Amino acid sequence: MPIYEYKGLNKAGKPVKGILDAESMNVLRAALQGKGIFVTEVFEGRGGAGSAQNRDVNFAKMFERVSLTDIAVLTRQLATLIRAGIPLVETLNALTEQADKEELKRILSDVRRKVNEGSSLANVLKDHPKAFNHLYVNMVKAGESSGNLDVVLDRLTEFLDAQIELRSKIIGAMVYPILMMVVGVGILGILFAFVIPKVTAIFKDQGQALPWITSILIGSSEFFGRFWYLLIPAMGVAAFGFVQWKNSPKGRRKWDVFTLRMPIVGTLVRMIAIARFSSTLATLLSSGVPLLTALDIVKNILGNTRLVEVIEDVRVNIREGESIAQPLKRSGEFPPLVTHMIAVGERSGQLEEMLQNVAFSYKQQVDIRIEAMTKILEPIMIVGMGVVVAFIVFAIMLPILQLNQSVM
Repeated sequence: MPIYEYKGLNKAGKPVKGILDAESMNVLRAALQGKGIFVTEVFEGRGGAGSAQNRDVNFAKMFERVSLTDIAVLTRQLATLIRAGIPLVETLNALTEQADKEELKRILSDVRRKVNEGSSLANVLKDHPKAFNHLYVNMVKAGESSGNLDVVLDRLTEFLDAQIELRSKIIGAMVYPILMMVVGVGILGILFAFVIPKVTAIFKDQGQALPWITSILIGSSEFFGRFWYLLIPAMGVAAFGFVQWKNSPKGRRKWDVFTLRMPIVGTLVRMIAIARFSSTLATLLSSGVPLLTALDIVKNILGNTRLVEVIEDVRVNIREGESIAQPLKRSGEFPPLVTHMIAVGERSGQLEEMLQNVAFSYKQQVDIRIEAMTKILEPIMIVGMGVVVAFIVFAIMLPILQLNQSVM
């Protein structure tokens, strides 16, 4: 059945809107009228993008996107209902009715309609790549093929929860340093542009030779005072140019290689990528996804072109009869402990368990590194701010002391 979006007024005269599926607009109007809703606007959810209604909907979507947390909650609920023996269409109907976000409700309505028409769940989810990525679709497909969809959905939920937890820790660790940096730069900008010029003007009037450190301070403050309004556009242009270069194929590869080679940060980036690689591959293999297909999915979630090249080489070597561990070891991008554990898993037939162990170990190391970096960044930034403040104070006090000595 078609999906319709409607706007109207309830019995109290308050505006209401929603999404429903019905055989036709007339049937929809009659159903809403039975609920006491007077319909003012109704249009098909898949209507043309040029209509005013769709422009309103698209504007709302900008502020109401389906998040990874929404998908994790949905997956958990879907697994629970299927395990309880509720038919898939009825399950999707229940999930559609209780969805809070209009975009998620729209997606679930479309999924329910197509599944009811005979399509498989995986094929329908593939039509919504922004909400359900390649990994999600392939795991659902494997669950449907094996008849263990609820088990696969449970594994997907655990995987999504782990991804959300890792992302939250990284974002939480970066909020404080970024806030400190923004505040510090703002304060220094005000000092250099407005405060320091008034203080250093006293030294210019004395006509005496100034220490080099004071001359640097005066020159810097004059530069910021004259050209501060050009700095923000210049920084914007520089940031735009960097992003454009970074998004180009050559620039992206150079940046990713540089990121892996950076001290401290490179180690953390590599650990996160290895944890993500191991947990994702283990989840896919345990869900029944073939190895080559699983590797093709895994390479798309690593977020580093250099590591993607390594996984592509691994797939080529596996086709030629080689194991997973050897090409990973030759690449030099995966630590020996990881390749050794994978090799042991391949020989013992417990590859999924070994990959889970690798993921668990590296997840713990990532947590420890993030916590340590957070603790180290705070004193480093405080010391850095202290050095800048000491430079300003010393540059101002030194000519004052020289002036006092000359008077004496």
